[in-house]
Amino acid sequence: MSTFEQVEMVSEAPPSTSGAPRLLRRIARRPVAVGAIVVIVTIYGLGILAPLIAPYGFQDADLEHIREGPSREHLLGTDHIGHDLLSRAIWSAQTTVIISMTVLVSAGLILGTSLGLLSGYKRGKTDFIIMRLGDIFVSVPTILLLLIINASLRDRVDQWVGGLAEVTGIAWLNEPGVASYFLVFGALSMFGWVGIARLVRSQVLALRESSYVASAEATGASTPRILIHHLLPNVSNLLIVSLTISLGAVAAAEVTLSFLGIGIQDRPTFGLMISEAVGLGNIREHPHMMLVPAVFIIALVLSFNLLGDQLTDVLSPRRR
Repeated sequence: MSTFEQVEMVSEAPPSTSGAPRLLRRIARRPVAVGAIVVIVTIYGLGILAPLIAPYGFQDADLEHIREGPSREHLLGTDHIGHDLLSRAIWSAQTTVIISMTVLVSAGLILGTSLGLLSGYKRGKTDFIIMRLGDIFVSVPTILLLLIINASLRDRVDQWVGGLAEVTGIAWLNEPGVASYFLVFGALSMFGWVGIARLVRSQVLALRESSYVASAEATGASTPRILIHHLLPNVSNLLIVSLTISLGAVAAAEVTLSFLGIGIQDRPTFGLMISEAVGLGNIREHPHMMLVPAVFIIALVLSFNLLGDQLTDVLSPRRR
């Protein structure tokens, strides 16, 4: 089943009145959903706690143990310059957490949801402008535009972040790779809002004709109140599934960009680990270099997709 079909099925469900406890009980009765949540929480937990639990720093190299397999000192082996692969994977998980969560908030919750609500409720010129703007973004090849953004704006973003660090006195803004976080999540957010906005809009177009919306309009409720208090709760099922699946898509996109060399710079990422392991000789003689990042990212993306499918079953009346 495609992502759109999953979300479309949930969009047909009536507003949920069961509350979070009942939803959690339904999810707990599904082993696949529980397993997916465990994998996601584990990988995200490793990323969040990376400074505390990683055996080595992401720049630490053991030059005496290069391209070695799992050992007592390096549980998952080392790479081509002696980096501990377990530590690199944990630090890469931190990169994935930062990018996926910032894109979720900026593109999914802020841009996608708000523009979808506004477009579906206002219709007319507002709907036309928002949807045509989305058409423009999705019509441009994403990789090509990201290459252009990376080539033209990276130096400016570096300068902007450096200036922001001086003005605010925030020391961590000067750490290696921080500027590239702003560039990558900004670029992904630029494209990531369109799909969610379209899905929310399609649901709101039907909901705006409901009696409770008409009653709110008759009592003089403002547009923000109608959007937030009347329409947003009734697209929550749709958002839960679409945002869950989009987290996996964002993680995969970040890996792809890093693999191509236009993603996060000066910080470990799963895409960078895979690109460093590419090569017939490496795959034959040192398969652990490829397997470690591949297993992490496959497990994460697969878990998000499985969880999205299970949430579709739980939230859609036709699948219960």
